[in-house]
Amino acid sequence: MLVWLSAFSDTFGLLNVLRYITFRTGMATATGFLFVFWFGPSIIAALRVRQGKGQPIREDGPQSHLLTKRGTPTMGGLMILAGLIVSTLLWADLENAYVWIVLMVTVGFGAIGFYDDYLKVTKQSHKGFSGRSRLAIEGLIAGTAIVAIAYTATPALANHLALPFLKDVLLNLGWFYVIFGAIVIVGAGNAVNLTDGLDGLAIVPVMIATASFGFIAYLVGNAIFANYLQIHFVPGTGELAVICGALIGAGLGFLWFNAPPAQVFMGDTGSLALGGMLGTIAVATKHEIVLAIVGGLFVLEAASVIIQVVSFKLTGRRVFKMAPIHHHFEQLGWTEPQVVIRFWIIAVVLAMVGLATLKLR
Repeated sequence: MLVWLSAFSDTFGLLNVLRYITFRTGMATATGFLFVFWFGPSIIAALRVRQGKGQPIREDGPQSHLLTKRGTPTMGGLMILAGLIVSTLLWADLENAYVWIVLMVTVGFGAIGFYDDYLKVTKQSHKGFSGRSRLAIEGLIAGTAIVAIAYTATPALANHLALPFLKDVLLNLGWFYVIFGAIVIVGAGNAVNLTDGLDGLAIVPVMIATASFGFIAYLVGNAIFANYLQIHFVPGTGELAVICGALIGAGLGFLWFNAPPAQVFMGDTGSLALGGMLGTIAVATKHEIVLAIVGGLFVLEAASVIIQVVSFKLTGRRVFKMAPIHHHFEQLGWTEPQVVIRFWIIAVVLAMVGLATLKLR
């Protein structure tokens, strides 16, 4: 919103900095962090009063969780979303269609997660929103976003899939791209949701992936850099770097309270929203496949659940001691901090590999 002040830069020269995406991204990061850090304690206190017993803990999960995590409030994703939205509205160019498309998916997925968390807390049960109904609504939101992205993008890029490492290849998927893009967004949302099981485990890899895609969005949206790197130029997507900055700031503020032992859990409210946001940015920047590399940790978590379920139904045997895979390592004797920090390291390595695809053409 503040970008409109740059129109007065002839009178007040300092306002010219508002034209620069890099400046507004930095300010969005600072604003998101300060908002969550400042209002976080009051939000946590309100959640604790309203939720009573807090998030229900899996009875079949690690026994240490029953003692250390019981009574911790959930829906902490509200803190992240509040900081993200306020910061984005302040520093992003609100005339940019991509900004509103990403916000629509983020808020929509956040609302689904909020309802799911609400049912779990009020019923003190893990049976929240019906899985099929939830996926159907997520698919509807994601499909709408893909159609909007297709109409916003240039005709040469709409409904096309770009392949990493290949500079001139664009696959025209036609309207099948709507289904493909929706799968990417829904898959990203639920993969992050499955990763959110230990204190700080999900938010840091999300910030790492977001930083990577903020960088990608800036490069893809800049004609000079896109031409130099021989990647596809997507006009308007550079503004998504501001949203990424806002999320990183809000995520840092949330991590202050989510660091072990967590004062609040992200809940489905946050994990679904943040995953959906990442998926939407990946689709908008034509880096859907790169998301599977940068967010490889989330893919691993989701794959472990799928493998576990399929194996048990077909053979009656479990591949992992417990799924998602972070619980498997806990059962092997890793402490929670060991699992979390080692998974952070994996997320950093995968992000570096994903960013390398920008130059390897």
